Amino acid sequence: MAGLRAGEGVLRRKPIEHIEETEAGGGGRLQRSLGLWQLTAIGVGGIIGAGIFTLAGTVANGTAGPAVLVSFLIAGVASAAAALSYAEFAGLIPKAGSAYTYGYAVLGELAGWFIGWDLLLEYTAIVAVVAIGISGYFSFLVGETGADLPHWMLGAPGTGDGHRVDLFAALLCLFIAYLLNLGIRSAARFETAVVVLKVLVVLLVIAVGVFHVDTANYHPFFPYGVGGAFTGAATVFFAVFGYDAMSTAAEESKDAQRHMPKAILYSLAISMVLYVAACLVLTGMQDYRDIDKESGFSTAFKSVGLSGLADVIAVGAIIGILTVMFTFMLGVTRVWFSMSRDGLLPRWFARTHPTRHVPTRVTWIVGVASAAIAGFLPIGEAAELTNIGILLAFVVVCTAVIVLRHRQPELPRTFRTPWMPFVPALGVVFSIWLITFLQWQTWVRFAVWFVVGLVVYFGYSYRRSALAERR
Repeated sequence: MAGLRAGEGVLRRKPIEHIEETEAGGGGRLQRSLGLWQLTAIGVGGIIGAGIFTLAGTVANGTAGPAVLVSFLIAGVASAAAALSYAEFAGLIPKAGSAYTYGYAVLGELAGWFIGWDLLLEYTAIVAVVAIGISGYFSFLVGETGADLPHWMLGAPGTGDGHRVDLFAALLCLFIAYLLNLGIRSAARFETAVVVLKVLVVLLVIAVGVFHVDTANYHPFFPYGVGGAFTGAATVFFAVFGYDAMSTAAEESKDAQRHMPKAILYSLAISMVLYVAACLVLTGMQDYRDIDKESGFSTAFKSVGLSGLADVIAVGAIIGILTVMFTFMLGVTRVWFSMSRDGLLPRWFARTHPTRHVPTRVTWIVGVASAAIAGFLPIGEAAELTNIGILLAFVVVCTAVIVLRHRQPELPRTFRTPWMPFVPALGVVFSIWLITFLQWQTWVRFAVWFVVGLVVYFGYSYRRSALAERR
């Protein structure tokens, strides 16, 4: 009987019909203040960043050539399959936590726990990686002015002569944490303004660059074969999600059931249009073999005599990538908040500020943790902490939407994933396929984090869960 009770325990699910009641006394409340376009801006902020300003050039030169456009389209279709599944859940369960909450409600507590546990590490690492990337751009721009900064503050130990800490990257993480702690309304206004500026920079790149396109650069279109385009899709896939982190803010939306599904789909659609147009311009302006892998657009514009615009693009890249940090730090703090409110982590973390109504405790902890990773780990090691958790979250959400449609077809859904079960099944297959591209070191780190998660869950969370206390 004890084994049976344990099995029932790890499979217990949050009741969707009464989800508000199960969370009423679990911790603080978040403030509903985000409108449709603020949510969309957060999603676009999470999606557009390194994809346009870095990955497009990296994949074009060495993997796909001009077919980088096809790589983004393939990745976009696969991401859309997951996005449609997220959209159905966002309208059905408008609560903080995103994939964690959806998995908990449909597949059970243990599945929800591990998705949440993975996302805590993945999102925090993404914030750190992006901060390191911005720091590199910042150092380059400072160098262009002729300033000579002390070497000790320019990178993590081992990344260069005299490097001790990447100070700018660490401070940037703390700045985003400070921004989020001002309150979601103020933080979202800042994010929206920056996203608008970023989109304007991308539109400027496209509008000016199209007049310098040489169609001869598109030939051959598949220099590395069709397989190169698919390999490129595996790389750029990580540039076409961000709506998953945005969906963690569902509880802070004014009308989440209507707005969240639209915001998810709008943010992905806007981003894909910009990606496709930008790739056409980039590979049309310069031969794919000459595109710089790190700053493709800046070098492309320099190659046609537009050096001044190249500097504007570099500044735009910094601003654009900054919004990615905002979106993913927002995501990790809301997942942590939701897990703590459910009792799976200490409820002390779920307390919100009495007037700003944001989880200040977890926000500062994430800010300090991401600052430590960004300051003291090389970008390669920090990047290896990402990826697998996001893909597993996609697998869980796409699977859960199929299960729930079969189990409770009568639930009121403000958005329904079309072509069931083909669309979510495509999301599952593509995510699993991408997981096979990950290096063995990633699997080792995941296994270690998985074991630590098991210890925490059975040592603390299993008995402290809000659902366990109600039995």
